[in-house]
Amino acid sequence: MEPGQLALLIPIIGVMIPIVAIWAKHQQKMAEIQSEKTADATAEKAAQYASHIQKLEDRVQVLERIVTDRGYDVATQIEALRDTREVEGDSAGVPLNLGNKENA
Repeated sequence: MEPGQLALLIPIIGVMIPIVAIWAKHQQKMAEIQSEKTADATAEKAAQYASHIQKLEDRVQVLERIVTDRGYDVATQIEALRDTREVEGDSAGVPLNLGNKENA
């Protein structure tokens, strides 16, 4: 390598060092921003999952209550939930076959 070439490379390298440092700092900031966005999205998904799980647990509790409560007709209860109307009458929990046992 000739002295003229070396003299030319020294200022070029001197200019390149700050450029590379600025680029590296920019890349670091971009990575931080991306990780913040990912963290926010993850937190939002976790909240959505928690809400969905709570709704499912509430539904399971209702079904468990319907199945475990004695004296209620399961089909009548499910229809009442489906139609959003209350179960009416005193004989709502009496199975249909037991009410007609006297006539059979």
